[in-house]
Amino acid sequence: MKIEIIGTESLGVRGLCCFIKTKKRKILIDPGIALGYSRYGLIPHPFQVAVDERIQKRIIKRWKQSTDIVISHFHGDHVPLENANPYQLNIEKLKGLNPDVKIWTKSLSNLSSKEIKRADSLSNILNKNLIEAEEREDGEISFSKALSHGEESDDSIKVIMTKIEEDFVFIHSSDIELLNNEAVSRICEWKPDILFMDGPPLYLPNTLTQEKIDKAWFNAQCICEIVDTLILDHHLLRSNKGIEWLDLLSSKTGKNVICGADFMNKPRLLLEANRENLYKYMPVDEDWHKLYAEGKVNTKSFWKKGKKIYRL
Repeated sequence: MKIEIIGTESLGVRGLCCFIKTKKRKILIDPGIALGYSRYGLIPHPFQVAVDERIQKRIIKRWKQSTDIVISHFHGDHVPLENANPYQLNIEKLKGLNPDVKIWTKSLSNLSSKEIKRADSLSNILNKNLIEAEEREDGEISFSKALSHGEESDDSIKVIMTKIEEDFVFIHSSDIELLNNEAVSRICEWKPDILFMDGPPLYLPNTLTQEKIDKAWFNAQCICEIVDTLILDHHLLRSNKGIEWLDLLSSKTGKNVICGADFMNKPRLLLEANRENLYKYMPVDEDWHKLYAEGKVNTKSFWKKGKKIYRL
């Protein structure tokens, strides 16, 4: 089995997208992308947009190659959208690219009203029926039931986890934030060798209490007891405190706790967390974003500058 982390916060974008190759299948999970429309009162810097463009191309390439596509839930950083903003993946870019692919997702009963609209638009534009995945097994792929996004709650958005087993066990666990005890228990039952998941949203101090942070830390330690490699990313790495949290967890547990960029042997690009610095070191004309949305400017000069700064 081969694992490619495509798009996540340590690689410069919002998401938890990966591509898994087994002997018989090619599985693309959570093929969405976003940039966080406003952070520190700033919209995405053009260098972020340049990174976003390149990751979108990789997602599209892997979409064309896939035998299976898994969508854990229908937030805009996890799924292509019909009415995407300029920094998200539009469904129209995927139309007709892979008509035979299987698309797995939650059951209709576990979709919110907004998710139902997004699922319908995905199905209609691609002319594909979506397959209900919850608690199903299909060869080397297994799915969990729908679990709460973050802490357990009856009215929360639900997500599904994916297990892929061949020569080892890989799990993709989307948006449980290390706060969902039921999801953590299921992960421990599955006994992954490699686990790719999000962590607590430390960038939201007004909603993430110390009690929740302590709970996430405890659950992370429990997971570290049973996993060989823990890839922590997404919500956790929307702030630089997340890197400190991740590195401390690795030090305290003695386990291989890394981010997506580490796993892919790439520089850590916490671009959203460092958006203010991007604007400081690479100034942007006031009308750049308007002109970009109109197709009148591109990201070429910012990509060149950013590559030098981050040594890409």
